[in-house]
Amino acid sequence: MKFAFAGIDFLGGVFEALIEANWTPLKLFTRPCDGIYDHNEVVVARARAARIPIQLSKIQQADLDALHAAHGRDWALVVAGYPWLVRGWRGKVNFALNLHPSPLPTGRGPYPLFRAVLDGYETWGVTAHVLAENGFDTGDILAQEIFAIGAGESHETLLAKCQMAARRLATGPLARDLPNRWKRAEPQGDGSYWARATDADRTLDFRQEVEAILRRVRAFGTVETIARIGDMRVFIAQADGWVEAHGHIPGTVVHRHRRHLVVAARNGYIQILRWSPASQVEAAQIGR
Repeated sequence: MKFAFAGIDFLGGVFEALIEANWTPLKLFTRPCDGIYDHNEVVVARARAARIPIQLSKIQQADLDALHAAHGRDWALVVAGYPWLVRGWRGKVNFALNLHPSPLPTGRGPYPLFRAVLDGYETWGVTAHVLAENGFDTGDILAQEIFAIGAGESHETLLAKCQMAARRLATGPLARDLPNRWKRAEPQGDGSYWARATDADRTLDFRQEVEAILRRVRAFGTVETIARIGDMRVFIAQADGWVEAHGHIPGTVVHRHRRHLVVAARNGYIQILRWSPASQVEAAQIGR
């Protein structure tokens, strides 16, 4: 099948998997990335290797019209990690679908992985669904893979699980059986929309217990949590900790070794292992 892909490296394995399944790529729609949290180097390199056009701006009606004029409706638009709502595809393409990193209808929204760890979900998943034109992540479900989340799950491990599941969906039910799946797609029903995480969501509160603090650190991982330590506002990429009775005020630095800091929490200590006074984005800007 011929297809256009809209996305970045976040779920770029879907792009690669469909090509490996002998689908023919027509065009890559991607977007500018900061090169820190968001990347598109891999999908762009793959598109260049396939000698197909690359577009960094939002998909417009004229783009769909051009693909329709060249290929009729005999192609698919596959979206994965694309921030803009795509409208006007009906009548221009046989199939338009999105792969979303949540077990829909739970976790609609721009990036649900942080909250999945924060809220302590025991299972998670990836869903392929019909691309809705009136809202994000609400279309009928084509295929879904559910997997377990461990007690010590981190943002990075959950991201890897989602990426691997998305690739399996692409090479399995989508590549092999999309027309039949399309006919049997199931409505989602009521669901939940999770907004983009804010700095408040990323901020540590040392008045909480050790387990809750470390869960927040794991939930954001290398995207970094934020903490106030003395007069400093720091960005934390890695921390550990333990439960121990003490008389320190939460938030007090009780021990230092090189760049490692031990900070009192409500019922123990947090050892901050990797931190910086500037976020990754700020550090990159300073280095330019």
